[in-house]
Amino acid sequence: MHFLHVVQLYHPVASGAARYFAEVGERLVREGHRVTVLATDAYDLEFFWDARKRRIEVLEQTHNGVQIVRLPVWRLPGPPIAYPILRRLMVELARLPGSTALLRRMAMLTPRLPGLPRALAAVRFDLIHATNITLDFAVVPVFEHARRTSTPFICTPFVHIGSPGDDSLLRYYAMRHQVDLLARSQRVITMTGLEADALAQRGVPRTIMRRIGVGVTPAEVLGGDGARFRAEQQIAGPLVLYIGALAYDKGAIPAVQAMQRLWAQGSDATLALIGAPLDQFTHFHARLPAADQARIRVLPYAPEQAKRDALAAADVFTMPSRTDTFGIVYLEAWCYGLPVVGARAGGVPDVIDDGEDGLLVPFGDAEATAAAIGRLLRDRDLAHRLGAAGQAKLLRQFTWDRIYAQVRAVYSELVPLEL
Repeated sequence: MHFLHVVQLYHPVASGAARYFAEVGERLVREGHRVTVLATDAYDLEFFWDARKRRIEVLEQTHNGVQIVRLPVWRLPGPPIAYPILRRLMVELARLPGSTALLRRMAMLTPRLPGLPRALAAVRFDLIHATNITLDFAVVPVFEHARRTSTPFICTPFVHIGSPGDDSLLRYYAMRHQVDLLARSQRVITMTGLEADALAQRGVPRTIMRRIGVGVTPAEVLGGDGARFRAEQQIAGPLVLYIGALAYDKGAIPAVQAMQRLWAQGSDATLALIGAPLDQFTHFHARLPAADQARIRVLPYAPEQAKRDALAAADVFTMPSRTDTFGIVYLEAWCYGLPVVGARAGGVPDVIDDGEDGLLVPFGDAEATAAAIGRLLRDRDLAHRLGAAGQAKLLRQFTWDRIYAQVRAVYSELVPLEL
């Protein structure tokens, strides 16, 4: 079988979607199948609307047996702000009945992938699996190609449902044309039951949805040297760790604000932030008092070994995000038996059981986040109990061996996988 995976940001980008599809694709290759990934030349997410951001120069390569074809991104002329303005306009238009076709056309305005039609026409694929429904400039034309060629189509949309009672974020992932595309897919793979519920409420049939999630391979995550990280970063006291894009919605700024409250109370903890910084975070960090900056270690684009070392060194892990459909980094923290603090938003409440294997706080609530982190720093018995419970959960439910078997079963519903 020849499978096409459409992943807008892929290797060497370390996004959750990229890691998910790398794991699935490489395992399919090891079984003897052929896998092609159609990606873009974007390295940074912001490259889709800002040409000043980083791009990947190599357009074709094979990585761990998977063929990668990166399509250059084209944008309409204009300032970077034009893209978020366009998306906001689409969200407002989506309120209107009968706007599906117009929204579909607007999704293709900018950015675009001019090389996509040729890439799709070059080879006959047995199954197409696309992702990231909010980056619909790539998903819409691929779905239409699948319909024209009668190719089975799966979408893993990674819908961000936001905070309870607030659909301002979800509206960017559930516009009429996006829901229509998902409803007409052969299968939709969701990360959590919360994501599936949100889609079902908007008209995606439950009969085509499969809740699976993501996983880790503990042996690949373990092996960190905490002493080395502490020595390199000159950290002597407690360490609170954050791993993820450095952005407000991901919880990076709320994490800093929470730590500022703890420092004001006399805490000697250090905050380490590992991830790609968005401009909003860079500006926020530059305005922090020098004393607070001295308590923060920012490691953008850290190599995997540095992440493992940081996990081994940490006392508490936090990523109080509202834009995580699942949050694979919680699993990585649990590999080290760390207690985790997440936000009661997105799919995270289906991953972290509050008070059982982690703590949940309202998104953006610095006081509550500070209280949760401070509680875990003070009560080491509680921290150990929560971390151990999380570690046991991931070994039961969230290893890649278990997750891949479920994804493979979905593929088998549509095409024969036996060679």
